Amino acid sequence: MTSHPAIGAGRTAVITGGAGGIGLAAAKRFASLGLNVVIADRDAARLDAAAAEIRAAGGAEVLTVAADVSRKEDVERLRDHVIARFSEVAVLMNNAGIGNGGGPFENYDRWQQVLGTNLWGVINGVQVFAPTMIAQGTPAAIVNTGSKQGITTPPGDTAYNVSKAGVKVLTEGLQHALRNTAGGKVTAHLLVPGWVHTGLTARDGEPKPAGAWWPDQVIDVLLDRMGQGDFYIICPDNDVTSELDNKRIAWAAGDITENRAPLSRWHPDYKDAFAAYVEKN
Repeated sequence: MTSHPAIGAGRTAVITGGAGGIGLAAAKRFASLGLNVVIADRDAARLDAAAAEIRAAGGAEVLTVAADVSRKEDVERLRDHVIARFSEVAVLMNNAGIGNGGGPFENYDRWQQVLGTNLWGVINGVQVFAPTMIAQGTPAAIVNTGSKQGITTPPGDTAYNVSKAGVKVLTEGLQHALRNTAGGKVTAHLLVPGWVHTGLTARDGEPKPAGAWWPDQVIDVLLDRMGQGDFYIICPDNDVTSELDNKRIAWAAGDITENRAPLSRWHPDYKDAFAAYVEKN
């Protein structure tokens, strides 16, 4: 497997939401590859427990920073700690996220929290770290964790969908800007997990459903696809293939181009048409 040029022993990976789930799996993998690892999360106790797991995976040093990514000053403090300790950032993974926001006209305060963490957390990470990473002049990568719900936007948790749709648009714009930066060696990647068994998707103690992936499987795909130079890294799971994902994404775009009802995939008037589309294409 070809590795992204940013990934190498002795370099440094910074991961928000690193105390559990996909973030912790990424931190452990980077450590096993010999990178220094910095994890940020809001819960100091969870950070300490995660750091112990990461150290067991090998690697160089592990640094924990308690931070609320919705606060720019916290992200600036995170950057300052990283640079003071390691002098550079090879990989930034803007991964912190929460769910259960609510529908279009409910849970205003929760909307603020979800957008603050999921979208502003990524904006803050990009705004604070990207200039530093560009100025290093060394290969580096920014990975933003999105969601299929930010692409096909199913009914239900509209606040979450909005936050992840924003992450998609931000990351696309970021990669365009990086690609057109003279002499730039930083790339951006949009990680879009499928159904993953994490604290965000499962109740405490609930066994992993057969259809879900483990976080490690997502990191396998992430590293492989980064090595191939891919921007969109959309993961399947044990229930949904990449082919079905592509059909769902294309159908969602067709709501606009075909002037259908929004979210027609879930509209009873389009049930048979969608099933036929999936079967035919």
